[in-house]
Amino acid sequence: MTTLSLAELATITGGELHGDATAVVTMVAPMDSAQEGHVTFLSNPKYAKHLAECKATVVMVKEAQRELCSGNVLVVEDPYVAFAKVAQALDTTPSPAQSIAASAVIADDVTLGDNVSVGANAVIESGVTLGDNVVIGAGCFIGKNAKIGHNTKLWSNVSIYHEVSLGSDCLVQANTVIGSDGFGYANEKGEWIKIPQLGSVCIGNRVEIGSCTTIDRGALDDTVIEDNVILDNQIQIAHNVHIGYGTAMAGGTIVAGSTKIGKYCIIGGGTVINGHIEIADGVTITGMGMVMRAIEEKGMYSSGIPLQPNKEWRKTAARVHRIDDMNKRLKALEKQLENKQQD
Repeated sequence: MTTLSLAELATITGGELHGDATAVVTMVAPMDSAQEGHVTFLSNPKYAKHLAECKATVVMVKEAQRELCSGNVLVVEDPYVAFAKVAQALDTTPSPAQSIAASAVIADDVTLGDNVSVGANAVIESGVTLGDNVVIGAGCFIGKNAKIGHNTKLWSNVSIYHEVSLGSDCLVQANTVIGSDGFGYANEKGEWIKIPQLGSVCIGNRVEIGSCTTIDRGALDDTVIEDNVILDNQIQIAHNVHIGYGTAMAGGTIVAGSTKIGKYCIIGGGTVINGHIEIADGVTITGMGMVMRAIEEKGMYSSGIPLQPNKEWRKTAARVHRIDDMNKRLKALEKQLENKQQD
């Protein structure tokens, strides 16, 4: 169990402490269930009315809410960001591996940095380079000539194909596949001819990738994920996609090939993005979006039909199927009206 004093919390968050600097906390808890020894935070002002009764050892709030608190208070610029930093400091998640397991299979010419850990039954092929403090979880596969930067961690059963480059301070969750073949085929008289995927995947620094996500290698050029990108679980990134700095993508999203997504975009869960298009910097796409064309300006975009009772949805679907006919009839009526006005 990790223990931190309130003085240490102030240093971690850059906040201003009002109260007992020697008091200690061991975990972060929600405001409504927090007890002594816990740290909590207020990020939504509508819960400010509960501050006076909060039993946490310390509450992290903005300056505007400080006087509403009855105990120790840590005033911070952004309580949610402060929560993230404190949660990191109190994190007790174990490492994916400790030292190098006897059952790991490591080629003779692999370059190992200092303090590398490799879990049971992992396979690391010829020409691989692992930076300092890299952790490879149990059952992982690292293909020929792949490169993994300092402090990067892979959880169990991650597969990194040949020639893939993964930067420093990255985190890859279990069962993710990076560098598998893109979906490239030519058709000759009804027969599919596979196109070898000759590019690779280049992933920057401080990238986090959720479990069961697939990132395909490029057909000719590389698939690229820039620094500070976060990808949720069960995402499909097709060949030659380029994702810009600081973009966040929620679970179940599918990005088709050769699409370029800008910097600081936020992609909601279940979104489908067409191939060979470009999305500008700073775009937000709400969940279940269907992006068929390029987006040239930053802003928030949505699509899809919200949930309806089945009876109403059937009516809506029937009308959608008739929309082309309705459009033709409307244009005919407009033409008739225009002719009458001219008479």
